[in-house]
Amino acid sequence: MSAQTLEKISDLVRRARIAGADAADAVFVSSTAIGAGVRNGVTEELERSETTDLGLRVFTGRKSAIVSTTTLDPSRFDGLVEQALAMARVLPEDRFAGLAPHALTGTLTSNTLDLTDTAEPDANALLARAREGEEAALAVNGVTNSAGSSASWGRTDIALVTSQDFAGTYARTRHSTSVCVLAGKGETMQRDYDYHGTVHLADLDNAAVLGSSAGEKAVARVNPVRPRTGRYPVVFHPRVANSFLGHFIGAINGSSIARGTSFLKEKLGQRLFAEGVTITDDPTRHRGLRSRPFDGEAMPVAPLELVRDGVLQTWILDTRSARHLGLESNGRAARGTSGPPSPSATNLSFGPGTLSPEELMADIKEGLFITEMMGSSINGLTGDYSRGASGFMIRDGQIAESAAEFTLAGNLLEIFASLTLANDLQFRFGTDAPTLRVEALSIAGA
Repeated sequence: MSAQTLEKISDLVRRARIAGADAADAVFVSSTAIGAGVRNGVTEELERSETTDLGLRVFTGRKSAIVSTTTLDPSRFDGLVEQALAMARVLPEDRFAGLAPHALTGTLTSNTLDLTDTAEPDANALLARAREGEEAALAVNGVTNSAGSSASWGRTDIALVTSQDFAGTYARTRHSTSVCVLAGKGETMQRDYDYHGTVHLADLDNAAVLGSSAGEKAVARVNPVRPRTGRYPVVFHPRVANSFLGHFIGAINGSSIARGTSFLKEKLGQRLFAEGVTITDDPTRHRGLRSRPFDGEAMPVAPLELVRDGVLQTWILDTRSARHLGLESNGRAARGTSGPPSPSATNLSFGPGTLSPEELMADIKEGLFITEMMGSSINGLTGDYSRGASGFMIRDGQIAESAAEFTLAGNLLEIFASLTLANDLQFRFGTDAPTLRVEALSIAGA
């Protein structure tokens, strides 16, 4: 992002203060994206998009308002400021509103997290990658059709300026490949996929490898059985195991805790998981998919241990939720251009366990290995959990025939307490878990 662009955003904040705002901040997001997709060798998608969004937030006392626009035109700044102030004056007071009291100051434009890649593939390169992935998948014996293969590249530039004399910018790039195919015919037909996304092209899995993986997964799922209704030990593949981190982070979100709408609201400092289990949020991870040098309120960022040795250590907090709870922000504010900041995790992960996935299921006489979940019925107040799922039966410690058309049910407090982690943690999704085992879940099947 150019110095001229940053100066324009700073000028908008200055104009807001001159016009009567007690405090103000502005966030600017500029994005470029290219996507290409094929299906059965035919180009289905080829598009390029460029967007810019600017959001101004003003405070008059404990009242605040946000206005946004899609242009960075200084001739429109005075009107934008006038509109924001007029809105703020008629809105009700919020005693928890305000800029972060311990935010950064000065200018921050360097990026030591290596979040941008100089490689910018053109449409032809993306089409070639998508075709390579699909061809590899269709070459797998038993694959009968393609549901599509795609490749994409994007770059997002972000700037945040506050009336506390902070001006910061950073950028991130994203490369990705996705392949989805079908195997079998008629009622036995099954679908599966593989996907990978990275900050740098050099870290992206080869498209042919992803395609072969997608094809093999689809073929393995043909002719599924429907498991008998009952209670079983259940093992979750990493690509779905990370959903438990999503449920956990939603339950420790500072806004939910402040409203009293979380089943974990009374659990701070208590044991939720087995001894040895850790959960960390790290916005400083090198080349991390969700890394950032500062949060949405110009707060400094650092790794945060959410669970240590199974015990819940803290909430995910932005400034408003922290004030509501009588605490201080831990630099987890996220925001767009048209809404206020809210608490959000960054690079979230379990720590790895000590057992291999094979060892994790070795003693299971009959159970389930879950590779895909769909739908969701999660009660945030009680932790009651129910999701549709598919995957494979586990018989005598080995993955056996494919299974589908069943529902998992339990309670998240009981699930968290019984989790056992494998040692196969990889950072692939931004929210990452190793293979997980839950000792017993109710299965509604045949």
